[in-house]
Amino acid sequence: MPRRRIEMRKLKEVLRLRLAAGLSNREIARITGIGKTAVSRYVSRARELGLDWPKIESMPEGAIEALLYPSSEEKKPGGPVTPDWDEVAKELRRKGVTKQLLWEEYREDHGGHAYSYSRFCELYASWKGLIEPVMRFEHAAGEKCFVDYAGLTLAVVDPETGETRQAQVFVATLGASNYTFVDVTWSQKSEDFLASHLRAVAFFGGVPRIFVLDNLRSGVTKPDWYEPLLNRSYEDLMSHLGAVAIPARVRKPRDKAKVENGVQQVERRVLAPLRNQLLVGLEDARTQAIELLDKLNDRPFQKMAGSRSSVFVELDRPALQPLPKMRWVPTEWKRAKVHIDYHVEVNRHLFSVPYQYIGEVLDVKVTPNLVEIFRNGRPVASHRRNKARYTTKPDHMPSSHREHRRWSPPRVVSRAKRIGAHVSELVDRLLSSKIHPEQGYRPCLGIVRLADKYGEDRLDAACRRALAFSAVSFKSVRSILEKGLDRIEEEAESQTAPVEHGNIRGRKGFVDGGRPC
Repeated sequence: MPRRRIEMRKLKEVLRLRLAAGLSNREIARITGIGKTAVSRYVSRARELGLDWPKIESMPEGAIEALLYPSSEEKKPGGPVTPDWDEVAKELRRKGVTKQLLWEEYREDHGGHAYSYSRFCELYASWKGLIEPVMRFEHAAGEKCFVDYAGLTLAVVDPETGETRQAQVFVATLGASNYTFVDVTWSQKSEDFLASHLRAVAFFGGVPRIFVLDNLRSGVTKPDWYEPLLNRSYEDLMSHLGAVAIPARVRKPRDKAKVENGVQQVERRVLAPLRNQLLVGLEDARTQAIELLDKLNDRPFQKMAGSRSSVFVELDRPALQPLPKMRWVPTEWKRAKVHIDYHVEVNRHLFSVPYQYIGEVLDVKVTPNLVEIFRNGRPVASHRRNKARYTTKPDHMPSSHREHRRWSPPRVVSRAKRIGAHVSELVDRLLSSKIHPEQGYRPCLGIVRLADKYGEDRLDAACRRALAFSAVSFKSVRSILEKGLDRIEEEAESQTAPVEHGNIRGRKGFVDGGRPC
């Protein structure tokens, strides 16, 4: 006579009392009214399948029934061999491995004692608790790395100031193996965020194809469900690593479940044990955190065979991309408006761009040695970084400014000497009359350029006349040339100029004998 099935509600209670409450089979039989042998049989079946109470509690009753009540085919002596579902799940994380392939290999090994493909898939789905139509994340080896910051911070003494600061904790978790990395930085700013990624891939010994991040300001400029906008510096790092970054979808907690579990484990197994430790400097904090992290990664899984470390060695590490050969050059992107003087300001330094872009907002890429400026993705200017306040390229100037810049103070003095001795003397006297020689540069430039309009001989003569009257200025020299006074003979210059005054009478104001009229 076939054995009568126990209703699923009562069967789940049997499993709860044994697997969660820890009661003996005898006690459970007395409480539930189910025979002790039946209790033992169902508990043993659950344990053979690697089921614990949290797993059973979350499974639909249909899935539990399929697992605990084997089909008539399975009851026959010498019936189908149950696959190692832990191994099946592990193999499915390998790139290109499918359930069809694993079933074919399983059938080759066990021949007539193998399940049909449909039953194989049904049992695997029941084992995984996948009956409900929910997308489950099974990550291919070496494919994804989930990154985020822990909610807890770490007290670290700043060796430069002696003050205790709250350091940020960066967590990166590989999708297939759950292998985890931890970094400690002073902030979550872009430069620290990018540096943590570099330390992570160095720790892993390779690069995953995809980084999945929460919508951190360090990596995502504009969160969006469909088309999030990544930080430009983060995009540059991804390009350097040969990877892509995918922000977690807004308001989709399942997208972040992997890293949130990693963060939780780090908080419990790494940060909590360090809470009373004296950590001096970031390097000390990182060293002690990694020591505890190694223990976490080596800790056996509760629900499957192996550990994070063993699965990493077997699955993730062989599938990671190689590390880049070239060293990463940190980049910082800014938006800057072109001032009226055709310069953009970057970190309190002014760099020139072609004057045609005055008033526009351009993209600026800053590296330790170089500043590159782009308009709509096209480079328009590039400068080496230096300590000067201004960096200007002549070809960025309007033609009038370019001509003005051509005349440096030494060139003005040299040009004055070539024009004539008087021009040279006047320029020297004008420069020496100023507290700062730069104050006399512009008028001197104006004087020597008068030779372009009036000729060198006339300019030298005008400077001679200006020196004679101690009229050492640009305006005096220009006035002499405009009025033609430079053409008066030297002899005439030496004569005393007649005094003209409205109150002095001319010859007509007198009569014979010099008597006034």
